[in-house]
This record gives sequence, structure tokens and C-alpha cells, in this order.
Amino acid sequence: MFSEPDYVVPLWCNGEAVSTDASNNFPVTNAIQNRVVHYASSASTSQAISAVESAKVAFKSWKVASHVTRRDLILRVAARYEANADKLVKLQIDETSCDEAWARQNVDLAVRYLKEIAACISSLTGVIPPIEKPNTMGFVFKQPVGPVLCIAPWNAALILATRGVASAIAAGCTVVFKASELSPRTHFAITEAFTEAGAPPGVLNQIQSRREGAAEITEAIIAHEAIRKVEFIGSAAVGRIIGQVAAKHLKPILMELGGKGPAVVLDDANLEEAAKLCALGAVLNHGQICFSTERIIVHTGVAEKFRRLIVEAMKGMDSHSGAAVSESIAQHAVDVLNDAKAKGEEFLVGGVDPSKPLTLRPTIVLQPEHSRIVDEETFGPSASLYVVDNDDAAIALANRSAYGLNATIWSTNMERALKMAKELEYGQVHVNSISVYTSPTASQGGVKGSGFGRQNAKWGLEEFVVDKFVSWHGKA
Repeated sequence: MFSEPDYVVPLWCNGEAVSTDASNNFPVTNAIQNRVVHYASSASTSQAISAVESAKVAFKSWKVASHVTRRDLILRVAARYEANADKLVKLQIDETSCDEAWARQNVDLAVRYLKEIAACISSLTGVIPPIEKPNTMGFVFKQPVGPVLCIAPWNAALILATRGVASAIAAGCTVVFKASELSPRTHFAITEAFTEAGAPPGVLNQIQSRREGAAEITEAIIAHEAIRKVEFIGSAAVGRIIGQVAAKHLKPILMELGGKGPAVVLDDANLEEAAKLCALGAVLNHGQICFSTERIIVHTGVAEKFRRLIVEAMKGMDSHSGAAVSESIAQHAVDVLNDAKAKGEEFLVGGVDPSKPLTLRPTIVLQPEHSRIVDEETFGPSASLYVVDNDDAAIALANRSAYGLNATIWSTNMERALKMAKELEYGQVHVNSISVYTSPTASQGGVKGSGFGRQNAKWGLEEFVVDKFVSWHGKA
């Protein structure tokens, strides 16, 4: 049923589907197959505000729900994901043209996120600090921040939306979930899972909208007095706009934005393994991942050998690179590569193939200096290769970016790698690993132009609570 073209993804408010006029529905397409897989309701501003009001009312009771109630809900949602894994895989493939391996990894990781979030709920504890005034006691309580707006992307549609929504609800908040217009049915499966798992009406409300009306609706939600925090995952360009709106209305925001992830290959690295995983990190999900390997920085002493290895590795990556989610996303990647070509940059492998506009060739550009690819996220299956003389030069080049999300280091010397990791201006640094790595038990987030705040496990829960200090001065 869910893949039939006549299906319409509804809005969800106060535990009920909300219908809209059919003229407001928009098509959701599978780009690689060039077909409409279903339609989605597009919210009006008034409907978005109704979702906020629903979250506001539900917060009154949900904020005092016991940690056991919240934990058990999240665990039941995880069970729903496991029971419907094949459906969740198919929805992602239908809407985003990703391959099955990526879709299934989304399901598996989302389940692990849910279980870890549930396990960490009881760690949200306050403290009793010492007070300098005699006969006085102090208490610092952890309290849910309030109704929040979660804006999720399409590229890791299940993982990233699940993490934010579940963290907020687990902390005692209620949510207005703004689904991506490119993957609204996948996102609605999250809302269905929470509903079927017993989430009270209003705890999770979902809207989506046509791209043309997104800015107006988003600001209307953020401006509402009931919304106390915003979580946004997406591009740096859109993040700047939403950050400005949040600042205008004095709303705190948790943002995870784009990246220009470097992989530093040192002269003591396992070059074969580094080449294989750097190539895979560059092309996985057609490069449409903020954790993609976008820049490869190799020591001059092993540069010639590594260059041969990375070229061969990229040539074998067609079967792993998938397809673009839309023509516009693919065109952006093409434009970046064409700009590099026009400015005389050298292509070691790949390039633009006009006959395959949605499945770009895995590409390596050598030492780019003057083109957009230097520090613009391509969101395509490509990377740049640089050669440097020493560790200090590698660190300087890696840090020469507006972004600061993910980095990797390849070395067999742990002391050397850890020393370098501390110098890299990135929220995550992985040693001897693919760049597209995250752990449900470890903090995750960006620095510099890649956002701020931390997600995952207890760090993600802490983002959705506030400290309240209460002091007791004895009987008056």
C-alpha cells in the first residue's frame, strides 16, 4: 500500500491524521526510476501552528512522565522498527533512490540509537551542590526544555530523524517534527512507530510542506511562544537561515550541518586499507552524507604508491555509489566538477558523464587550488587528493576549511595519531576507519561551520533539558 502512487502522506496532529485539500498535495518521486511513488500533504501555516498547540498541551503531562514510562516507550519504538525493517528499507529506497545496503544500515543503526537513548534516560540526574550560606540547601534539577521543533534531512532519513525525535521525547519534551519533502513517507513511518508504541496524542506531531512554503511555515513555528528549542540537521546554507530566525526569536538551536571531511594518510599507514576506505567513504550513498570523505591528504613519502591505490579503488566503486536523490542535487555535484575542469584542475579518475546525470562517476581531483571543490561540499561521489611534506602541513591543510564535522587519520602509530587528532578542528576524528562512522554511545556534533551542540546517548538527552537551581533557606 505504502508504495502506491495514490497514497498521500498525511499531516499528524494530536494523535490523528490531518487531511488537506488535494490541490495542496505534492508528488514524491524516485529520481533514478523517474516515477512518482506517492504524494504528501503540504501543511498550511495554520496547520503548523495547530501542531505546535498540540505539542504545548501534551507537554503539560509528558514532562512529568516517569523515566520508566519514557524508557519503555522508546524501547517499544525500537521493537516496531525491528518488526518492520523490510518496510523501512523499501520506503527509503523508493523515496531517496539509495541502495538497499544504505537503507538497511539506516534501520540497524536507528534501532541501536533508540536502545542506547532508552538506556541513558535514567542518567538525567540533578545534583545537590554545596552552598556557602549556613543552614541552606541547594538543588539543581534537570527539566525538559519544552516543546521542540525537529527538522530532519533526507540523506540518512531514518537515522537522523529518529535520533533527534527520540532524544527529545526521551528527555520529556514534546515534538513538532518537520519532515523532509524528499522523504516524508519514511519520516511518517517514525511517527507511526511512536503512535503504535503508545506515545500519547500530541507528544509527536508531524508536518511537511512544499519547498516553496517551507520558510514561512518554519518561521511561524519557531516564532510561537510554546517552542523552546530547535534541532536542525542539513546544509550550512539553510542552517544559516534557520539560525538567524532562531536568533531573531531568541530560541536556542542544536545544529549539525555539512562537512568537508579530510582523511589524513600518514607515511606509516596501511595504504591498501586506507585507499579502499577513503574511496568508499567518498562515494557511499552517492557522496550524499555530511560525513563523506571529501579531501584526502597524503604524506609525500607514500604519495606515489597511494595515488595508484586510490585511483584503482575509485574505479571499483561504481557498485557502491548509488544514485542522487534528485536532479538538483546531482546537478550541484556536476557544477562543482565542471568548475574544477574549467579552471584547469587535474582529474585523476572519473569526471562528468552527461549520459548518466543521476549516477555520477567516482572522481578524484588532484591538488585543486582555485575552484569551488576546494571548500564547497559537493554532495557527490568525489574527493580531492593533496600531497604534503609533514604532519604539521597535513594539520594546517585539514584545518583550512570553514567546516569542522568529521575527519579521519590513517596511521599505525597510536601516539602520533592521537596527537594529531587533538590538533584537528573537527567534532569527530576517527583513526583507521571509514569517515562515515558513528557510535550510538559516543557524542557527535560539529564545530566551526558544521554546527554546534552534541547528539547521541546522554549527550543528546542533555541538549533537551535545562538546569534549574532551587535553594532552601530553612523555615521562614
